Amino acid sequence: MNLKHLEHLLAVAETGSFSRAAEQQHLTQSALSRSIQTLEDDLGARLIDRTGKRNELTQLGQAVAVRARRMVFEAAELRRSAQLLKQGNLGTIRIGLGSGPGVMLMTPFLVHMARHHPSVHVSMSPGPTELQLMQLRQRLLDALVIDVRRIAPAPDLSIENLAELRTGFVCRSSHPLLKTGKTIFFDDLLCYPLASTPLSAEVAHLLVNRFGPRADPQQAVSLRCDDITSLLEVVKASDAIYLGILAAARTGIEAGQLAELVTEPVLTSGARFAFVTLLRRTEAPSMGLFRQFVAEQLRD
Repeated sequence: MNLKHLEHLLAVAETGSFSRAAEQQHLTQSALSRSIQTLEDDLGARLIDRTGKRNELTQLGQAVAVRARRMVFEAAELRRSAQLLKQGNLGTIRIGLGSGPGVMLMTPFLVHMARHHPSVHVSMSPGPTELQLMQLRQRLLDALVIDVRRIAPAPDLSIENLAELRTGFVCRSSHPLLKTGKTIFFDDLLCYPLASTPLSAEVAHLLVNRFGPRADPQQAVSLRCDDITSLLEVVKASDAIYLGILAAARTGIEAGQLAELVTEPVLTSGARFAFVTLLRRTEAPSMGLFRQFVAEQLRD
């Protein structure tokens, strides 16, 4: 028995298929089957029930898989620790960002690292939370900064709350709603396109509780995009109204291009962001630089 045999078992467990597991492990299907057979011979029992096209772990296979995940993880961490020690520098940093943190952190952090730590390799990737979680678990990313409402707790994840940022409505400074001088209600907003990133079910529930059924994002939001920068450019060029974190619009508001729309009742819910890593994952020294930068930048 060796770690490769355990990795091959986990690949079959995760994919449910010998062919897909072989492709994932860059092996022929026959080589993968021999590896699993060797592991079964060593343990003296069947680990996988092969029923037609279905491949399911036996009760023993499930118990072996639980321990195998820990062993494979710890071996990978030993290799990572040795690599960081041999590098003798800050190492690399690979970060996945949600839409809100992306607009506030990505460009500023890249500029900061280029100026002050040019030898550190930095990769920052915006994208859907589901894809980023998969990449984190595959160790293609070192950490995520995302909306905590978009992620479910899991035993393999460390989720550290970072900050709660105020959310609200933003329009261009010459928007018709700003010229009336009247109290603005949510129904007034619906006379114009509402622009937002995809919102979680929890946020949708908060909006409906605050403004009524017509605030359900599935019906109310007509312009939906993961890129907040693009949404704000649309708002500057049209009568569309942005719904999201106000800090993302700070530059446009300070420049007089954008303005916050205050409604009655006022939107009081905020966006809560978290720092997500794999539990017990060895951090590169450069992660300390990123943590400090996030603490300084992710604020109203």
